[in-house]
Amino acid sequence: MRIRFTANARRGAVALSLAAVVALGVSGCGGGGGDGKKPESTAPASKEADSEKGAQQGQAEDPLAELKGQDGLLLRITSAERDAGGFLTVSGDLKNDGAKSVMVPAALRGDETEIIRHGRSLGGATLVDSAGKKRYYVLRDTDGRPLTTSDLGSMKPGESVPVFMQFPSPPANTTEVTFQLPTFASATISISG
Repeated sequence: MRIRFTANARRGAVALSLAAVVALGVSGCGGGGGDGKKPESTAPASKEADSEKGAQQGQAEDPLAELKGQDGLLLRITSAERDAGGFLTVSGDLKNDGAKSVMVPAALRGDETEIIRHGRSLGGATLVDSAGKKRYYVLRDTDGRPLTTSDLGSMKPGESVPVFMQFPSPPANTTEVTFQLPTFASATISISG
């Protein structure tokens, strides 16, 4: 019993010593140093971050298209980007530009039975490639859910919701398509990527 007590005491002393060394090391790395010097300014990094924010804000100010819908709804499309997986993602904001609350119309989900089962969404969106004479529909997952913003309900005046829709990517030589969404005006958008 005495041997076990001694071994436990030794382990405790080693752990305490190790904890003290770690604590001293951490406080030594704190950078306070007490030398009276002020830390170096990081203004150049924050200027870079501000310029990136400005570029992102510029994108939001200059949408690819603005489509007006019923009851004061406004869809601003800010990007249409291809990715390496063969998809095209259209992103933007759906805004209630009216003076009163509005329910997002069920018609936006389209009329396909598979999509209707999954609630209000932007599943009725399509892209038309006039040159290639093809229409592209919103992609669906293995359960039939549209790969788009869903669970859209009531929107208060001035409220804006970020939205996306994912489509099969048109051929690389297609740079413009017509975007269509039920109850909204159509618009031609440019594809990047």
